[in-house]
Amino acid sequence: MDAQKDADVIVVGAGPAGLMLAGELRLGGVSVIVAERLERPTGQSRGLGFTARAMESFDQRGLVPRFGGLEKSPMGHFGGVQFDYTVLEDAHFGARGVPQSRTEAVLEEWARDLGADIRRGWEFRALEQHGDGDGDGGEGGVTVTLATSAGERTLRALYLVGADGGHSPVRGAAGFDFPGTPATRGMYLADVVGCQVEPRFLGERLPGGMVMAAPLEEGVDRIIVCEHGTPPADRSETPEFSEVAAAWLRLTGEDISGGGADWVSSFTDATRQVTEYRRGRVLLVGDAAHIHLPAGGQGLSTGVQDAVNLGWKLAATVRGLAPRGLLDTYHDERHAVGARLLMNTRAQGTVFLGGPESQPLRDLFAELIGLDSVKRHLAGVVSHLDVHYDLGDGGHPLVGRRLPPRALDTAAGEVGTPELLHPAQGLLLDFAGDSVLREAAARWKDRVTAVTGTPRDPDAFGGATALLVRPDGYVAWADTGTAELSAALRRWFGAPEGE
Repeated sequence: MDAQKDADVIVVGAGPAGLMLAGELRLGGVSVIVAERLERPTGQSRGLGFTARAMESFDQRGLVPRFGGLEKSPMGHFGGVQFDYTVLEDAHFGARGVPQSRTEAVLEEWARDLGADIRRGWEFRALEQHGDGDGDGGEGGVTVTLATSAGERTLRALYLVGADGGHSPVRGAAGFDFPGTPATRGMYLADVVGCQVEPRFLGERLPGGMVMAAPLEEGVDRIIVCEHGTPPADRSETPEFSEVAAAWLRLTGEDISGGGADWVSSFTDATRQVTEYRRGRVLLVGDAAHIHLPAGGQGLSTGVQDAVNLGWKLAATVRGLAPRGLLDTYHDERHAVGARLLMNTRAQGTVFLGGPESQPLRDLFAELIGLDSVKRHLAGVVSHLDVHYDLGDGGHPLVGRRLPPRALDTAAGEVGTPELLHPAQGLLLDFAGDSVLREAAARWKDRVTAVTGTPRDPDAFGGATALLVRPDGYVAWADTGTAELSAALRRWFGAPEGE
């Protein structure tokens, strides 16, 4: 199929997850077409920030300066109960006040700069798989049919990734199972103008439901309305501002009908996750793989991290550099993270949105969050800094966890660990000047960069003298000798050059 392919990978959907994946694939050296049904971005923003780990992921690719400065929020909440997230080292509630439209614009510019082919006004219609994708990507592929303004078009690639949201047509066409719990309540979200709404940053529970309100800019407020007994809305129809104003009046007694809205939407508490993140040559990222009640920017952030986990693995598979089974580790690692996301958002919804019957649970949560151990646990869950992949190594505690952002003194001067990950390659960090380890890793020098340096903080890496870090920023090996390092290099980066 190589002679006929239009790209190595086709990504359907130009939201944060799809655009992040496009950039990751280009850094991995493969060609990518992003097909997006919308002719232009809507400018609407359901999300207004992202988690601490998502910010670290952006920092690992040098993207943070493109946002023009990010404001971290040390205070956050779990189920509406506020606490200080800095009880956990490096943790904060995330970047706040960043509209999703801004995140998408930053990622689209980055992906285009790297050479991604982004085609707007191209709507997915159908797919056909050829081969199971278990080899090196050279045999078989996917044929994708898309509708464009010029008529129906067909594109061919080795792999297809659905990043096309909670109603994912790719997911349906590929036959993924999507079990979970259906929606039980409907809620409104609106950016209102001229309404003089009093801020309710953490939400206010009222006899008839819950409301939230926060200023976005001069004269514009973001409001959320959850009225008890409101059935899930038909998502195919956009609600009117009059419906939102009427619900706001019933709950608060405040009349905002004299104002208006820049945009209005609805959402539900439906919670679902696909049983597998890959079916042959089709994979899913972000909301296409998991949907849940919005809570703390976790959906966007999890989608971005799905993309960072998948990108280097898929690129290595396409290029024939991956060890057999590498692509399957995408499901193995990210499905568990998605399940944990659904668990914590369902728990928050039960606490925060329930009626009087949930008050004992809210009272208990308030007591528990007074304990530092509980604060540290919940801060890790919501910031996504607690993600731990089971890499089958019971040695150093950093193995399977993210590389923390720390400063190193090297021969070239001071450098931060996120900067070393900008190329999206593997990284051998040698803190003890061990030439034997560096020589062992040199056989993979086309995929792994060796850096010798001294941590500014001697306790920065749990006493480790050397670490092997994957392109997604997770530690794959630590301190267990040259033979074990070579095994880890083969496991994650395939056979060395010339073998």
